[in-house]
Amino acid sequence: MNEEASDSAKVPWMQQLLDNPFLLLFLGVMIPMLLYTLWGVIDILTIPVAK
Repeated sequence: MNEEASDSAKVPWMQQLLDNPFLLLFLGVMIPMLLYTLWGVIDILTIPVAK
């Protein structure tokens, strides 16, 4: 029984991260939002100035 307790205590940190649905929701919303915002800013900055 001691082995089972020690095995259950050794959950890898990546599994703990991926088992959190709210963190996955947050990352799934924030990463695309930041990438598209950055893409839009870069796109606006590369438009040539009208004369």
